[in-house]
Amino acid sequence: MDYQATLHAIIDPLVDNKESVLIRELPNQNDKDITILIAAEKHDISRLIGKKGLIANAIRELISVSAKKQSQHIHIRFESYDEGEEKEE
Repeated sequence: MDYQATLHAIIDPLVDNKESVLIRELPNQNDKDITILIAAEKHDISRLIGKKGLIANAIRELISVSAKKQSQHIHIRFESYDEGEEKEE
């Protein structure tokens, strides 16, 4: 499954600057675990995380449902960057 395309379809309507959103699959030692990094401008990441992490948890849940079909476990990390520097949220 193309998790990056699926995440873009979910995330793009929620952010102000779609071009700044970076979604990358990070390397893992295990084929069953997949780590995905979502990086965007600070105010967009704040929207994607939401109050008390509600939006982030909903995004994780949507993606994990599709991953369960393939017996995979998805880990999603959200990071913000401002003026070219990456910072973890």
